Amino acid sequence: MMDEAAADYMALVERLVATSENLSPFGAGIIAALALGVAADSRTFGRVLGIEHALVLREVNLLGADGGYILITQRDPRTQRTRYELSPVGRQLVDKI
Repeated sequence: MMDEAAADYMALVERLVATSENLSPFGAGIIAALALGVAADSRTFGRVLGIEHALVLREVNLLGADGGYILITQRDPRTQRTRYELSPVGRQLVDKI
């Protein structure tokens, strides 16, 4: 990420964490990356941020649980790359900020 883009990303992560009491900084990072168009799948998020894919998958599954902030739209059975989008709850959270 570029410096200005990184600053925007981190600012959004901080606002998301401050707004939602049940959202981890890691989860907020996934939502922020999705909202800013940085990453809409687990592999890309992990690569861009330098985070192990298995850790990203774990957080994506938590965020995609019933009534969660994201909707899982596709999962590659071989690589486990998971594509996702903001759920209505996630969209509402981002729009509130």
